[in-house]
Amino acid sequence: MTRAGDGSYRPLADRLRPQSLDEFVGQAHLLGAGAPLRKALESARPHSMILWGPPGTGKTTLARLVASGADAEFVALSAVLAGIKDIRAVIERARSLRGTRDTVLFLDEIHRFNKSQQDTFLPYVEDGTLIFIGATTENPSFEINNALLSRARVYVLKPLATADLDKLLERALRDVQRGLGALGLSIEARGRELLLAAADGDARRMLNLLETAADLAELQGSVRVLGADGMRAVIGSTYVRFDKGGENFYDQISALHKSVRGSDPDAALYWLCRMLAGGCDPLYIARRALRMASEDIGNADPRALTLALEACAVYERLGSPEGELAIAQAIVFMACAAKSNAVYTAYNAAAEDAANLGSLEVPLHLRNAPTRLMKEIGYGKGYRYAHDEPDAYAAGERYFPDDMPDRRYYQPVARGLEIKIGEALAARRRNPS
Repeated sequence: MTRAGDGSYRPLADRLRPQSLDEFVGQAHLLGAGAPLRKALESARPHSMILWGPPGTGKTTLARLVASGADAEFVALSAVLAGIKDIRAVIERARSLRGTRDTVLFLDEIHRFNKSQQDTFLPYVEDGTLIFIGATTENPSFEINNALLSRARVYVLKPLATADLDKLLERALRDVQRGLGALGLSIEARGRELLLAAADGDARRMLNLLETAADLAELQGSVRVLGADGMRAVIGSTYVRFDKGGENFYDQISALHKSVRGSDPDAALYWLCRMLAGGCDPLYIARRALRMASEDIGNADPRALTLALEACAVYERLGSPEGELAIAQAIVFMACAAKSNAVYTAYNAAAEDAANLGSLEVPLHLRNAPTRLMKEIGYGKGYRYAHDEPDAYAAGERYFPDDMPDRRYYQPVARGLEIKIGEALAARRRNPS
């Protein structure tokens, strides 16, 4: 699509930005009849809020609609570019307008502001000088001051559904004034499928791809047709949301871990591949697999820990993509293995006692006695060497501190190898002396 070079160009996504609530697509849980945010918009009585959701879901547009619906002064800043000086300028402007017009401060990517920067405008939100709207792709619980959170309602936006994206796509193709309607553009069915999938719930991404792809449309009669090949050329590699170290990252590793724990190899493989497709370091996943092997499988199948270790070694030796198959092998094995968290539970209970019971002395009979003096004062006296006892078990011998009652931290489950371990322990406890 030919663009003028006079500086008047505006991206399609900006031109199609909804100018009223009726034009807004998606977020029905917030904007449907009787929904809380819709009520706030229709009442023209805006309140401070945090809009939390992935890119291209309408956060900026909703902020603009809130301000326009209340006929308020709208000031938009980005936390990437703005500083304390910019915030103070907005506050001074809001003070000058107070009593005649409300001021809505929209701060995009608020999670980029540190806690002290967020504190700058907190008093002015509290006294009503500013109506604050923050937008973030990160979990507000971790990134926003508690004081600010308590004064702003959090609305969670969701990725746009395919049907919503398709509706927006049609609007872009048909709208002559703001969209691409003047081009007479048509998209083949397969090309449309590819575009909607590549958008991944992000309206802005979809419209940007569409605008770029329009140049590749082929004239067929009076219609410019965009086919699958042209769309593939624009889309390039597969796109999936994945933020290294962010909320989405931890959600996906949590899903992988829980799929392994839940013995679902297919779901585990899916989340593994999702993370790899998003650019996650395969060694990070391999290290997490070691944790899964100990925490969720344990002694029910000790081979899991060995296989996870070997997957790390294979990846370090081969790299990508060959080494990733070894990680997949370990993940599938662990998902299918017998499960036990008995060691994990026992370890936590023992750690709690070790931390809370103080520095209990090691019983004399368990102490080593490398010198004559130590032997003379009783170190090691009465110790029974287990290998000299029947079945290498010193029945009745006690190994806890003298001032500590016996504990039964480790309770083997009736699965995998722990069945045999549990039977052996039970037999010994039936014959304590």
